[in-house]
Amino acid sequence: MLIVRAKGYLCAMKNVYQTQADMPDAGRLQISVESRVNRDPIPDAKVSISYTGEPESTFEELSTNESGQTQQLELKAPPLEYSMEPSETQPYAQYTIQITADGYQPVSVDGIQVLADQTAVQDIRLQPVGAAATWPDDIVIPANTLFGNFPPKIEEAEIKPVRQSGEIVLSRVVVPEYVVVHDGAPTDSTATDYYIRYKDYIKNVASSEIYATWPDATIRANVLAIMSFTMNRVYTEWYRNKGYNFTITSSTAYDQKWSYGRNIFSNISLIVDEMFQNYLSRPNVRQPILTQYCDGQRVSCPNWMTQWGSKYLGDGSAIIGLNQNGFGLF
Repeated sequence: MLIVRAKGYLCAMKNVYQTQADMPDAGRLQISVESRVNRDPIPDAKVSISYTGEPESTFEELSTNESGQTQQLELKAPPLEYSMEPSETQPYAQYTIQITADGYQPVSVDGIQVLADQTAVQDIRLQPVGAAATWPDDIVIPANTLFGNFPPKIEEAEIKPVRQSGEIVLSRVVVPEYVVVHDGAPTDSTATDYYIRYKDYIKNVASSEIYATWPDATIRANVLAIMSFTMNRVYTEWYRNKGYNFTITSSTAYDQKWSYGRNIFSNISLIVDEMFQNYLSRPNVRQPILTQYCDGQRVSCPNWMTQWGSKYLGDGSAIIGLNQNGFGLF
């Protein structure tokens, strides 16, 4: 039975851009611009939009309002059905934006993903001119893990042993405000560590790992799996007990795909806001379980949840369950 308690490496990546002829459907894009120093909204920022892979194809120029937001744009997208079945055809359109504002360093975002009938949300933080650079100014969004080629997850025990050596340092499960994401493999000392709000991390991973066009029940099941995996890393202090100073990595071989600065989707964001205090556990087990999963198409994982399997089950069911063989929809 399910107990719900309320309270990578990037390998080879398909570099495929949709032509306008491939995009008979439409999605939406909302852009928000704020200062990296104090997170104040930046009005009158200039935003130009082009098709990724066609740098000279700027087709829209607009400005942010007093709240630092652009108007919501309707943009071309591939057919909705492309994201409903595994396919070699890219199911989302990719757009590039350039942002400039008086007194701030310019920023470009390459590869914003727009899906049919969904709203993509792109948040941008600008660095004041003269301020010391902390995070990258230019962002390149990699492929969704269902479309790109990424290393499969290295299998681990679902429940970590509790020892007297201090391996488990928390006396109870606490949903953190922030997590520290190591943007690479655990042993990559050159990778950057990012302090990310927990909810923002979950939204980023979910937008990277599944498609926002999927059934609501499927998205919720995958968000629960992503949160429980993350909470296991938090609760067990998995990496800190190995001598590292971070919570989790962005490597799909070890953890879940997180991409610095990527766009998220509004429906995924709302679901995470609703569910972020939940996690999955087993009877008589205090720690959140390490809910490992794979796509179920290119990678087989018989005892785990599969993302495509959850999609198909979600087409006809809204019941989330956990049995002895793993987590899924029934």
